[in-house]
Amino acid sequence: MQEPLYCAVDLHSNNGYYGIIEKSGKHVLGKRLSNDLDKVLKELEPFKEKIHSVAIESTYNWYWLADGLTRNGFKDKVKLANPAAMEQYSGMKSTDDKTDAFFIAELMRLDILPEGYIYPEEDRYVRDILRRRSLFVKQRTAQMLSLQNMISRQSGSSLSMRNIQKVNLEELLELLGSQDNLFMAKQNLDMIRFLSEKIKILENHVLDKAELKPEFEKLLTVPGIGKILGLTIMYETGDISRFAKAGNFTSYCRCVKAEASSNYKKKSNNNRKNGNKYLSWAFVEVAHKMKQFCPEAQRFYNRKYSRGNGALATKALAAKISKAVFYILKNQEEFDVKKIFG
Repeated sequence: MQEPLYCAVDLHSNNGYYGIIEKSGKHVLGKRLSNDLDKVLKELEPFKEKIHSVAIESTYNWYWLADGLTRNGFKDKVKLANPAAMEQYSGMKSTDDKTDAFFIAELMRLDILPEGYIYPEEDRYVRDILRRRSLFVKQRTAQMLSLQNMISRQSGSSLSMRNIQKVNLEELLELLGSQDNLFMAKQNLDMIRFLSEKIKILENHVLDKAELKPEFEKLLTVPGIGKILGLTIMYETGDISRFAKAGNFTSYCRCVKAEASSNYKKKSNNNRKNGNKYLSWAFVEVAHKMKQFCPEAQRFYNRKYSRGNGALATKALAAKISKAVFYILKNQEEFDVKKIFG
């Protein structure tokens, strides 16, 4: 019986370091290759039949390599190494791409590699469009806040986010008092309207291409979740069965504290970036909307706000909603306000 091989890739923007080891731990190959799929396949060809799995470090540019390997004889062998969940031995005096690659290979060999989720290629483009939409929404919010601050600074009054999108130049001039201030405000207003147009284009494209899968349709019973946020949650979550408990899902959504404690005392902060930032954003968006339409959510938010601040109260509400969504998806039941808020 052939001894299996384990291949790991420390991937960078224009190259990757490829390390292959045997089951015994012996190094078989260590080589830096340019990000050229043909060259990578040629280098791995002599080991192809014996390679048990290939782990790629989950960086921003892994799509081309994971998909290319999957299409060329490595189907069901490609893994995504989760760097946020890996910690090398702290006593190492120096590390480089070679040590990083072989460290990942060692974790594979020992069957303790923390893995990321490889989203199906055929659905990935819709997810990426929704991610681009979330980026534009954040940029639009930044422009709105900038204009809000300017209005408050110059006039002592405030203008809601909704009214900022409707305000005309005459109203702005009255609030800001001078043509120079109006000129600055108009740049914000132009960006807000430009981004709103692009957001609408992306939404229409997604709605034309994608539908909520049957197991996600009950998301629409949650106050604050419409078609676009429902699709965002669906595409970022994937298969809900990959989360054993509600707490696992809430943690993945970055809706819980990232801290380490001992003997009831906080010792340090854990990795706050471990999880899905897009789900984190989505559930905060749902929280903002839910407290407008659901009195129970508003009361919960107010209770938390009285003990801290708006950001913490919103995050607490987002955590509540994420747990409710887990059970809605797992049990295929509709939203029940009594179950979430008592």
